[in-house]
Amino acid sequence: MTELIDRLKSLSPDQLRGMCRGIEKESLRVQPNGSLAMTPHPVTLGSALTHPHVTTDFSESQLELVTGAHSQVESCIHELTQIHQFVYRAIGDEWLWASSMPCSLPAEEVIPIGQYGRSNVGQAKSIYRKGLAHRYGRRMQTISGIHYNWSMPGLSDADYFGLIRNFRRQSFLLLMLFGASPALASDFVSSPQHGLIPFDEHTLHLPHATSLRMGRLGYQSDAQSTLAVSYNSLNGYAESLQQALTQPYPPYDAIGLQDEYGRYKQLSTSLLQIENEFYSTIRPKRVIRTGERPLHALRERGVEYVEVRCMDLNPFMPIGIDADTVRFLDVFLLHCLMSPSPLDTPQEIAEWGRNQLAVAARGRAPGLELERQGQFVSLKDWALQILNECLQIAQALDNHQGLALYCNSVTRALERMHDFSMLPSARVLSQMSEISKAGHHGHTDFTMRRSIANRQALSAIDWPAEIQNRFEQEALASMQAQLDIESGDPRPFESFRKDYLSAEHLVPAHSSAGG
Repeated sequence: MTELIDRLKSLSPDQLRGMCRGIEKESLRVQPNGSLAMTPHPVTLGSALTHPHVTTDFSESQLELVTGAHSQVESCIHELTQIHQFVYRAIGDEWLWASSMPCSLPAEEVIPIGQYGRSNVGQAKSIYRKGLAHRYGRRMQTISGIHYNWSMPGLSDADYFGLIRNFRRQSFLLLMLFGASPALASDFVSSPQHGLIPFDEHTLHLPHATSLRMGRLGYQSDAQSTLAVSYNSLNGYAESLQQALTQPYPPYDAIGLQDEYGRYKQLSTSLLQIENEFYSTIRPKRVIRTGERPLHALRERGVEYVEVRCMDLNPFMPIGIDADTVRFLDVFLLHCLMSPSPLDTPQEIAEWGRNQLAVAARGRAPGLELERQGQFVSLKDWALQILNECLQIAQALDNHQGLALYCNSVTRALERMHDFSMLPSARVLSQMSEISKAGHHGHTDFTMRRSIANRQALSAIDWPAEIQNRFEQEALASMQAQLDIESGDPRPFESFRKDYLSAEHLVPAHSSAGG
């Protein structure tokens, strides 16, 4: 604890004030009956290719709402709220599905893949998603979550990778505190070996689960489990990813690049088509330049921020997250940054994976133990140790602001760890149980009710005409930006694809690394 506080004191007030955060929030568009909306991305929302704040993730039906980078927690939440308000005014009688696990889905082959226009970059985005569908299935891609982007001035690549290693060691705590997907609609799974327990006729669950989204049924890949990615340095991380991006992977080679009619089935036959395909609870990131590969940007200019990827949508919050959660994430990431961070090993990386699956499926089970450096320890004891250390960090942050907001967020987390019934995952199951007793479908009807309540809450917030006009102008500008890209894009797609995926674009010009 003393070492942690000493390191915290080494941060300057300017660094603490300079913390920045941004949020990317995914949600399915659904019809009033709770089924997936099969309508195209609404034109009134602008271009999914070029709009800075409203785009799509995997599916045409899966919105992704993106804030800018904010130095103030409240302004970040305010912007995300306004984006939601604009979206609801543009999607008519559709809703945004409030849970991470999807609504009732149509047949696999008709789940609509995102469309981004006829430019080469737009076609590449759609073909990449076709590759995801072939590799993992469309249903898995409809799972939604929240990505939290965080940075602090004055940090080195080594600082960020130390943070990432500690985050991977301790991210089980976020699944416990914020996991909110302990159940799903029974039609989501087809294999009888799913290991879930019926909750009612239309719902499956695990009684002590926190986040099925982060478990075996969520964003997992047996193929990617062969990737031995180390987070000990930027170079090691980049080399691991480069191999996965450039070496053919036999099962994906068997899928083929194109069908018999010449239509593309995937962007490449390597283990990863592009960098974004790599599934991880946290990623080192850097803003890329036009046409630049993310891995090249990291190697050329270093880590700019980290992207936290293990947060479920909280169905009890109108925009899926609130300021209290954001403040806790700030404190937790500072704890990961300030704590000693020994280099990882293949054995420890395997431990982290087993811990994640255990907490996702059984996190609230009494007496659950996790692995820590070859020893089994109580999940609750480990979590309370981290939280008590986080409280010291929160106090230091509050001292800078003259408020107790950060301390309050950690105190509430401590309360939930002492009383698991207060955790979002437990609250979801409790409310589902009440709904089922009344003869309704647990997961579906619970989420429909929360989706309606969230829309009503957002509709009740003041919406000035000048804000509506600003969003409308932004949407129109994005449509024009897409047209400009399409009119200045003469190259044949295959030439564009080969050039973009070339190994030489993964390394800086001064590097001799190859592919």
